[in-house]
Amino acid sequence: MKRLLTAGFAAAALVLGGITLAAPGTAAEPSHIAGQIMVKFRDHAAAAAVLRGYGLSDGPEIGGTGAHLIKVPAGKELQLIEGLDRNPAVDYAEPDEVVTPASNDQYFDRQYALNNTGQSFTNTAGTLTVGAGKADADVDAAEAWGRTTGGGVRVAVLDSGVASDNPDIAPKVVARANFSGASTGEDNYGHGTHVSGTVAATSENTLGVAGVCPACSILDGKVLNDSGVGSSSGLANGINWAVNNGAKVINMSLGVRASRTLETAVNNAWTKGAVLVAAAGNGGNQTKIYPAGYPNVIAVAATDNFDAKASFSTYGASWVDIAAPGVNVYSTFPNHKFYLGTQNNRSLGYDVGNGTSMSSPIVAATVALAWSVNPQAGNTAIREKVQSSADKISGTGTYWANGRVNANNAVR
Repeated sequence: MKRLLTAGFAAAALVLGGITLAAPGTAAEPSHIAGQIMVKFRDHAAAAAVLRGYGLSDGPEIGGTGAHLIKVPAGKELQLIEGLDRNPAVDYAEPDEVVTPASNDQYFDRQYALNNTGQSFTNTAGTLTVGAGKADADVDAAEAWGRTTGGGVRVAVLDSGVASDNPDIAPKVVARANFSGASTGEDNYGHGTHVSGTVAATSENTLGVAGVCPACSILDGKVLNDSGVGSSSGLANGINWAVNNGAKVINMSLGVRASRTLETAVNNAWTKGAVLVAAAGNGGNQTKIYPAGYPNVIAVAATDNFDAKASFSTYGASWVDIAAPGVNVYSTFPNHKFYLGTQNNRSLGYDVGNGTSMSSPIVAATVALAWSVNPQAGNTAIREKVQSSADKISGTGTYWANGRVNANNAVR
């Protein structure tokens, strides 16, 4: 148990759209899901007998990982894990950890992250000046579109869903699945719609915004419920579903404690050829969160409108791979009432979000663009191309290993 409880911090510590969900190390929310644990047996033939000794029954496999989701009495999770972990028939037993978020088109001039001309604009966050002649700050997406807009690439967004009522992003969704426990797959939280719009909102439609990869398709895997909370087992199932439905890229703008089950799902997806991208977190420190902290995931920090590290961004060149804009990133929101709008005065349809949650999909979409011009390449080569072609801005080698992502460089 010691290895589980010291690896990373309680995941409810990320910032989205200017709203702080919880501070690292607080006890505001439980760190694991009540009433269930994850168990992997060395030989699953022994499972029924072992579980029967604890008054438990076997449960479904989690996302092709070999671990099973076992229902247990609420409040007994850690006690049962301790007992099962000592059984020689058990490979490991662990909590099902809580997952939380990391946060000629009509409004294209507000998307400094994609294309910076030194513009200023006013929104719910106030007046934002971009670069002010001191820095480029954008990822050269508009220049990349001269080569490709990413047609034919599927990007899975594992998040709170994609709103069915925003016409700038809903038509880009080609498959939906719900692993969150919410009663419907609708995005009533808002986070997933914002992230998805950054990836693939339709361009040149006189409406709203443009995604970094505007011809990409979206696989909508809802792993966060309507309050923005999910489980590591749900996330593992979402990863497995995404790969089985043709995802070349998987974006995870969320965070959770380390989990052997989740790491197995990540490694399986990588082995099957996907590139996985995740938010590094908003702790303003060097503490790892997961899945970003796993080696087979691109960990993304946040930069601001002056191309500097965002004050809230988690950092550390030893494990954070790359950076992307994450301050006042303009994108899609639901056109119905949603949690983040209520909590943080965000507008229906379109508005800004802040956090490494916003940075991660910029990198994921850049990976998709790079893959669209070299479809025969493997995931190792594509990841290396995106990372090595990043702009070596200030902080490279200290805050992140490879620089701030540059979409145009990645497709050349």
